[in-house]
Amino acid sequence: MRAPSRLRPSGEKEKWAAPLALLLCLLAALPAHAQTAADVAKYSGLDRTQKLIDGAKREGTLTLYSSAVIADSNAIIAAFARKYGVKVQLWRGSSEDILRRAVTEHRGGRDDVDVAETAATEMEGLRREQLLQEISSPVFADLMPQAVVSQRPWVTSRLSIFTAAYNTGLVKPADVPKSYADLADPKWQQKLGIEADDGNWLMAVAGVLGEAKTVALFRKVVATNGMSVRKGHTLLANLVVAGEVPLALTA
Repeated sequence: MRAPSRLRPSGEKEKWAAPLALLLCLLAALPAHAQTAADVAKYSGLDRTQKLIDGAKREGTLTLYSSAVIADSNAIIAAFARKYGVKVQLWRGSSEDILRRAVTEHRGGRDDVDVAETAATEMEGLRREQLLQEISSPVFADLMPQAVVSQRPWVTSRLSIFTAAYNTGLVKPADVPKSYADLADPKWQQKLGIEADDGNWLMAVAGVLGEAKTVALFRKVVATNGMSVRKGHTLLANLVVAGEVPLALTA
């Protein structure tokens, strides 16, 4: 990964990966008080890793804001702490909450967060607020090319895989749609659901079908059958199980 970026005060300016990606912003602890964040972020000496570890230990705690599932975050944090001896403090919230909290804290004169790991839209929000410091890292060479984009101060840390989910008691396997075009069939009236923030899913579909075709198709689907819009993938999945949403498009 392109060493993602540390959140920085506004005085230090920040210099697409796959459309379904959720992203990471990494710590760049100062190895020496005389160096700026930009100096450390772009340092490429052979002792780079050790300098970062030493600087992080002097700071004491790495503060992480993440919208990932807590069990996943905790597993990564535990491995990180064992390897580097650096304590990590996790605050878990939605992508919107992470953006709101980081901006509010900065405007209040306290920049508590070191690492933000969340959705691309909100990472771009942090970039527009000039809260990110671009980082160079030798590990970028090991990543898929789409993960590291020039002039973008964050890097893709995970890819989201979207799939449709249906209630097997309400939808027969033979009736499951074989294409997105099948969703315009009136038999799906009041049976479809989608997660409220899955714009990245829609962009991915548009990337395959074409933007004009995708927009026209889903306008037809919604006009014909309606769409239950829900906040949260866990909630949407539970509603499929409960039968309230027979078919969810973005589980």
